[in-house]
Amino acid sequence: MNTEFKDLFIGDLKIQLPIIQGGMGVRVSNSSLVSAVSNEGALGVIAAVGLGEEVENKELSYPERSCVSFTQSIRQTRQKTKNPFGVNIMCVLTNYEDLVNVAQNESVDVIISGAGLPLRLPALIKNTKTKLIPIVSSARAASIICSTWQRRYKRLPDALIVEGPLAGGHLGYSLAELEDKEKFSLENILQQVVIVAQGFENGSTKIPVIAAGGIFDGKDIAKFMRLGASGVQMGTRFVCTHECDVAQEYKEAYLAAKQEDIVVIQSPVGLPGRVICNEFVKRIIQGARIDFDCQYHCLYTCDPKKVNYCIAKALLNASRGQMDKGFAMCGSNAYRIQNIVSVKELISELVVGARVSLRT
Repeated sequence: MNTEFKDLFIGDLKIQLPIIQGGMGVRVSNSSLVSAVSNEGALGVIAAVGLGEEVENKELSYPERSCVSFTQSIRQTRQKTKNPFGVNIMCVLTNYEDLVNVAQNESVDVIISGAGLPLRLPALIKNTKTKLIPIVSSARAASIICSTWQRRYKRLPDALIVEGPLAGGHLGYSLAELEDKEKFSLENILQQVVIVAQGFENGSTKIPVIAAGGIFDGKDIAKFMRLGASGVQMGTRFVCTHECDVAQEYKEAYLAAKQEDIVVIQSPVGLPGRVICNEFVKRIIQGARIDFDCQYHCLYTCDPKKVNYCIAKALLNASRGQMDKGFAMCGSNAYRIQNIVSVKELISELVVGARVSLRT
């Protein structure tokens, strides 16, 4: 059966290219990158986590400042693109509901939500425009979300993103599961989730499944579309673009990384996280307590009394180029990136590669 590289439909929302730029937190995917991606016909995604540091009104709490900054990011992006874009809001954020409220008040096209099961998300949405896409790491999680949403809210996810164990940042797998590369491969999990999604579909209600985690080039896109994905989500490849919002030093950490430099650490969030190893990472692995004080209270799974560093501060430092005081999160294939290109060049390369692979 021929597989086509075609428009991605999320409900009645049409995305010209079946590529979603993964939301990358603490200012990695903000208005510059997101608008550039959407202008090329893919779906750019703002990450809601880690915003607010630049808001000058210090009388506001950090959660309040993050909502102000998130609103500004959405409006700045809308000024730069007429095409659809989305936002990523992690379930573990202490001000999750407030951030969702910002997104739906701003009538964003898509809310993507993971790092936990977003079982209450439909209850927070008052408009009929915003599409809801949970991120899952198993068929079981997909089934729980679909059945819960259907029973409680009489609606289904507008799409599902399946994030495999080769993804960047925080991972929805235990360290033991990450070691079992065959059972927990994206190829296997994707096909299981596609079956779950099809079981909930009826008539005109389709639930496209998006593959994510370790997807690097057009050949990978074609492979997962042949396995039943309607599209892919990619984060790592977009870091080394001119438009990506992080400092040059962050991008250079990607360019300098070797395969053995990409490691999985236990994050204060309570999940494994994939990062590029540096001196800061070596110190936290050894248990050093680094410059710790919790100013943010951003994640309800983080206990400031027990952890040895503040991940919000570490990632904020890195986004500003202070790599000696933080680290870059990345996917498993970050070491394969050789140079910095424009978003236009990257998407063109991906599209051509996918189309060629699908024809052969």
